[in-house]
Amino acid sequence: MHARTPDSEGVSLQPDRAELERMARLLDESGEYRVLRKLRPRSVGAPTAGPVRTGLFVDVETTGLEPGRHEIIELAMVPFTYSLDGELLGVGKAFQSLREPSHPIPVEITAITGLDDAKVAGRTIAIDAVQRFVAGAQLVVAHNAAFDRRFLELFCDVFTTKAWACSMSQVDWAAEGYESTKLAYLANAAGFFYERHRATHDCNAAIELLARPLPNSGRTGLAHLLDAARVPSIRIWAENSPFDLKHLLKARGYRWSGGEDGTPRAWWTDVAEADHASELAWLRAEIYQADVELTQRRIDAYDRFSAR
Repeated sequence: MHARTPDSEGVSLQPDRAELERMARLLDESGEYRVLRKLRPRSVGAPTAGPVRTGLFVDVETTGLEPGRHEIIELAMVPFTYSLDGELLGVGKAFQSLREPSHPIPVEITAITGLDDAKVAGRTIAIDAVQRFVAGAQLVVAHNAAFDRRFLELFCDVFTTKAWACSMSQVDWAAEGYESTKLAYLANAAGFFYERHRATHDCNAAIELLARPLPNSGRTGLAHLLDAARVPSIRIWAENSPFDLKHLLKARGYRWSGGEDGTPRAWWTDVAEADHASELAWLRAEIYQADVELTQRRIDAYDRFSAR
C-alpha cells in the first residue's frame, strides 16, 4: 500500500508521487492515453572525469520584437555543465530578474508573459551582476538566439565576447520526427509540460530537451547543437539581385536584410564552407548570369546570430 497525503482527520486524499507515477505508466502502456509529466528542473550533477565546459542558457521577455526600439523586461540565465561530446552533466542555480521599461508594457505582451507594469515597477537588472554571472561561461545558448542575442548585446557588452548557439535552429528537429521548433510543442512531444513564457521556465524546458537522447539519432540534442555550433559558415549577400528572381532566392532559403544593422541591403544566406563554391556558382548561373563579385563573410559561434 502506497502512502497517501492525509487530511486533518487522517483520511487519505491524494496518492503520493510513486503511486501517481505508477498510474501514469499504466495509462501510457494502455495505448489509449498519453500522460504529460510536469517538468522538474534538473539538479547539480556529480563530478565527472574528462574535460568539462560551462554553458549558460538564456531567455529574455521583451516589450516587442525590435532590439533598440523595444526593451527587456525579464532576464533569466541558467548555468549548466556539459562534456565535449554533448552530455549534460549538471544544472546550477538560475539568475532571474525583472526590469521596468521606459514605456508601459503593451497589453499583448502582458497576455503572453503575464508581466504587467505593476509587476515590474521599480525593478532593474544590475549590469554588474549580469557581467559576473556570464563571465565564466564558454557557451551561451538560447531558443531563437537570433532574437535573444541582439537584445542582450545591446543590454550588456559581456554577451558580445561569448560563443553562441541556438537550440531552435541548430538541432535538426524535423529529422528527429518533430513537426515544429516551438519550445512548447517540443516539450509536449517529449512528454512534459511547464509554465510557458516565463524566462526561467523556458530555460529549464530547453535544457531538458537538450539533455535527452533524440528519438531517431539516439544522440542528445546538446550533441547535435555543439556539432552545428562548431562548424564555421560563409554568409553571402546577393546584392542587386534581379527583383523578378527573388522567388528563387526565397525558395533556396535566402532571407531579406533591410540593411538596418549596417550590413548590405540584400537577400542573404549562410552556407557551410564545403558548399561555398557551389553556392556562388548557382548565384552566378541562375540569378546574375554573370561572373559577379559578391559580399561575403566568414561566420563562427562568436558572431553568429549577432547584429554586429
